[in-house]
Amino acid sequence: MTRGNQRERDRERAQARAGHKTKNSKDDGLTPEQRRERDAKALQEKAARKAAQAAAGGNNAGGRGGKSTKN
Repeated sequence: MTRGNQRERDRERAQARAGHKTKNSKDDGLTPEQRRERDAKALQEKAARKAAQAAAGGNNAGGRGGKSTKN
């Protein structure tokens, strides 16, 4: 049972797809220090939003664990 050139074609297709994707792109033009500052700022904003939500009494942040309304 031979597969012919299917394996080779699949490899070519996979390489072509991998060429278009960039998972963790570091081509944003930032230095590591700038990237750390940007990430720290994003984390602070996220924490502030979460704290504001908790202060408003919305402690169910999309999780499952609230009361069920079904009988």
